[in-house]
Amino acid sequence: QVQVVESGGGLVQTGGSLRLSCTVSGLSFDDYAMGWFRQAPGKEREGVSCIVSSGSGTYYSDPVEDRFTVSRDNAKNTLYLQMNRLEPEDTAMYYCAARSSALCSDSWYRPSRYNYWGQGTQVTVSS
Repeated sequence: QVQVVESGGGLVQTGGSLRLSCTVSGLSFDDYAMGWFRQAPGKEREGVSCIVSSGSGTYYSDPVEDRFTVSRDNAKNTLYLQMNRLEPEDTAMYYCAARSSALCSDSWYRPSRYNYWGQGTQVTVSS
């Protein structure tokens, strides 16, 4: 059984930082590209970042480019998202997802491209 568990969310002031973690079990983690998504109340789930299975390639959405950094430790089956210079607009539930492909591809930001999802961790940025 595949389990995807996010952690590290919380309340932070504007300009602060948080590091999210996502631990995966029940699959060969280093065979899967991994993505981070977020969903704010009343909005659709949106892609934040994707990292290929080897960790050698990363993708970011425009709103987080240059502020967020995705990484992974395949030895620990863990995905990370370092979030710096946080803004109130970053407030959302953040989800980790695994894709049954080693690559992110051009459609990495589409939730339908991912096969396994966690329950999410809440990030709230106060102004």
